[in-house]
Amino acid sequence: MFSGIGDILSSGTSWAFFIFALLAIGGAIFMISFTKVIHMVVSLALTFISLAGLYVILEAEFVAFVQVLIYAGAISILMIFGIMMTKHRQGEEQEPRRPWHEGLAIVGALGLFGILFYAIQKTTFTASGTLDAGKDNTLEIGKLLYNEHVIPFEIMSVLLTVAFIGAIVVAKREED
Repeated sequence: MFSGIGDILSSGTSWAFFIFALLAIGGAIFMISFTKVIHMVVSLALTFISLAGLYVILEAEFVAFVQVLIYAGAISILMIFGIMMTKHRQGEEQEPRRPWHEGLAIVGALGLFGILFYAIQKTTFTASGTLDAGKDNTLEIGKLLYNEHVIPFEIMSVLLTVAFIGAIVVAKREED
């Protein structure tokens, strides 16, 4: 059991977790705060990459690799292509600025942080033993994916291909 916050933040893993968690939360907050769609996509990619860092800390290398490859890479690129293929008019309709809105959001976020911080500090964590994740979790996931779950994997790839082609057809039809 830890005696305080100083013991928790004394290890490098804890610092890395703290930094990746802040980047993930910051990217998510920026994503909902920005008004330009391209800035939203970039901040969402920051959140995805930060989550991959958290997965590495949790020793889930395969999940981290998939997070970067699929979400930070493919989904972000797909969103950018979607932005480029659709018509966006800048500055047509702007919402009126409400300065109290940002103040309330900051107060709410700090209140939530305080409640979570208090709850985590008052909770006693018990050691539940060691986790045997296997020697190579990527190999085990690959064996399951290509032996037992090969049909759902192939169906998902066909479904994603059809959805992508459908999105292109719809976007091209709107141009005409």
